[in-house]
Amino acid sequence: MTSLHVVLPCLNEEKDLASSVAMLSEFLSAQMDACDWFITVADNGSTDASPTIGRRLAAANGRVRYLRLEQRGRGGALKRAWTESDADVAVFMDVDLSTDLRALPALVSAITGGGHDVAVATRLRPGAQVVGRSFRREYLSRGYSLLVRGMFLTRFVDPQCGFKAVSRRVVRDVLPLIRDTHWFFDSELLILCEKNGYSVCELPVRWVDDPDSRVGIVGTAWCLMTGLLRLRFGGLRRARRALRGACRGGPDNAAPTDC
Repeated sequence: MTSLHVVLPCLNEEKDLASSVAMLSEFLSAQMDACDWFITVADNGSTDASPTIGRRLAAANGRVRYLRLEQRGRGGALKRAWTESDADVAVFMDVDLSTDLRALPALVSAITGGGHDVAVATRLRPGAQVVGRSFRREYLSRGYSLLVRGMFLTRFVDPQCGFKAVSRRVVRDVLPLIRDTHWFFDSELLILCEKNGYSVCELPVRWVDDPDSRVGIVGTAWCLMTGLLRLRFGGLRRARRALRGACRGGPDNAAPTDC
């Protein structure tokens, strides 16, 4: 039986946390009963009622765990939660569940049966449905996609969509090399994987914008740009050497495989 670990990074999500965990648990029980699944609420520095809610959810449901980190940073929370798990497939999604959960079985199957190391949702491929997203955010998302592809010649198009799955091999080999603990974590994960021969698959999804999103555009943009420059000027090369030295990574120049 495939073991599946779903992580919900959480920062001051008292409004949505309980309902989202309930909805996710119900979906996993109904649609993914062939998996041995569990959920981790990875709380990174919440100052509202999220810690109380998270602990209560974990106490009431044996398949829900609560992880508390005092330092803020979605990337750091994901890295900690995934590293402490030995699941066959590790997933993360945003607490607001903006991505339609019906995409989850295909995401997991791309790894367990499709031969891929990473499977990610995309809002920018044909077949995707995006509801309620502002022109400004759409423009910035597409601009960032072009920037990443121009700098690294990558094939994935939506590095920042908060709905991703990785294999145990990626958790073991690539996760220790990721330095970012905030918003660049997603991009760094995908760039390191694709440029070192790990198979990356993108799946178009239905995505509904959260009007209550508190992601700051200026701060996030700064984090993304500094991360890109770090990888472009030495970071990617150092990671490649580390993978070679450990004799774990795939062939350096292998191209990712589409679904």
